[in-house]
Amino acid sequence: MAAVAGLSLVPPGLRDPRATTTFGVGELIRSALDLGVRRILVGFGDSGTSDGGAGALQALGARLLDDGGRELPYGGGELTRLHRIDPRGLDSRLAEAELLVARNPYNVLCGERGVARVFGPRKGATPEQVEELSAGLENWAFVLTRDVAVPDTGLRHGPGTGASGGLGAGLAALGARLLPRFDVLLDHLDLDARLARADLVVTAEGALDLQTPRGKVPAEVARRAKLHGRPVLALAGTLSEGAHDVPGVDACHGILPAPMELAEALVRASELLTDATERALRMIVLGARLPQPVHAEVSGTQRPCCVR
Repeated sequence: MAAVAGLSLVPPGLRDPRATTTFGVGELIRSALDLGVRRILVGFGDSGTSDGGAGALQALGARLLDDGGRELPYGGGELTRLHRIDPRGLDSRLAEAELLVARNPYNVLCGERGVARVFGPRKGATPEQVEELSAGLENWAFVLTRDVAVPDTGLRHGPGTGASGGLGAGLAALGARLLPRFDVLLDHLDLDARLARADLVVTAEGALDLQTPRGKVPAEVARRAKLHGRPVLALAGTLSEGAHDVPGVDACHGILPAPMELAEALVRASELLTDATERALRMIVLGARLPQPVHAEVSGTQRPCCVR
């Protein structure tokens, strides 16, 4: 979804999650149906939206109406005015398709840990706009459950319903299966077998921080590595609060050699990551060359002593 509704597609000075939409995601799903595809996997992450998947449903034929029967414009900022959803125009081919979603299970749609409050500020929302978006998603969950959702679908607090600005909830209402993205993606890489053969595991993320243990890939890689007793090094664009407390990560290293603008860092990302990896591995090689303690048995006890 990030290819058509990603945060990186919106210049920082223009970011407004009240206006951005997941309409393009719905267009992609419809295009896949046009090609005869009946098993569709939607990858979540790095969204610039907070519309609960409303735009995707609009692209697939649903009509979102206010209390006067008028269709709502796109964007999460309109959801407080939603009165009714007319699902009669939804693409009938959806009933024949298997819709799978690779999502972060920690992201929920509503409440204090709802997606608007957790991620809204990162997408450009002010504190007042965060509350507006949160109220809109509460209303969206209510109307979507009443007018569209398949029975027994928990849209407010279900695991992954808040993923990608709430797109998880929108697609779940259409019957999509929300799957842990690690099971969908990492298992296809035969990750566990690779970890079992490794001596050192190197993983990476844009920002290593308090959010990393909440469903981010490096945390899952580290968790699985520890099942095999492997040491883990994490590289990151930025190291923020919580970077040194990610379970399973033994050491972390920032890739920026000096302060620089984000635009420059993004352009030079490959170069910076390569250089940082070399620096980190040189330190590991240096550590391996340091004198190692040798244990000598004295009077039935083990006492460490360093030898050259």
